[in-house]
Amino acid sequence: MGSFTRLTYHIVFATKYRKRTITEQIQERLYEYIGGTLRGKKGHLIEIGGVEDHVHLLAGLSPSLAVSDVIRDVKASSSLWMKEERQIAGFEWQKGYGAFTVSYDRIDAIRKYIQNQKEHHRTKTFQEEYIDFLQRHGIEFLTEHLFEEEHHG
Repeated sequence: MGSFTRLTYHIVFATKYRKRTITEQIQERLYEYIGGTLRGKKGHLIEIGGVEDHVHLLAGLSPSLAVSDVIRDVKASSSLWMKEERQIAGFEWQKGYGAFTVSYDRIDAIRKYIQNQKEHHRTKTFQEEYIDFLQRHGIEFLTEHLFEEEHHG
C-alpha cells in the first residue's frame, strides 16, 4: 500500500511592526516570489493575498519538510528579495506566524476569505483578525506576547 497525504495550511504572517510596506505596486511580484519559493520547498501555493501589513497563504506542503522550516525559508528569502529587488531598506517580517490546518472541504471557503482581504480589513485590524484565528483554533496565548511593537527613543 502506498502513502498518501494532502496537507493544506492557512499561513499568516505580518511585516515587522505591521509597517504598511506591501504596496499594491509590489504585491503581485512578491506573491509570485513566495509561490516560487514554496515550489522550491516541494509545496504549492493555492491562494495568496493580504494587505499592506500582512500576508495569507493557502498552501499544500510536503510531509517530508517541517512546516516551521518552510515558513522560515519563505520569510527569509522574500525579506531578502524585498530589500534587494525592491529596494525596501530594512524590510522584515515580524517574528512568528500562524499556521492552521485546513480540511479539504474548507479549501474554497478559505480561498474566498483570502481573496477578500482588502474588503475584510476595512472593518478589522490585523491584530483583531489574528487573535480571532488563534481563539477559533483553541490556541492559548498571552496578548502581550503576540505582536512586536516599535520603540522610539
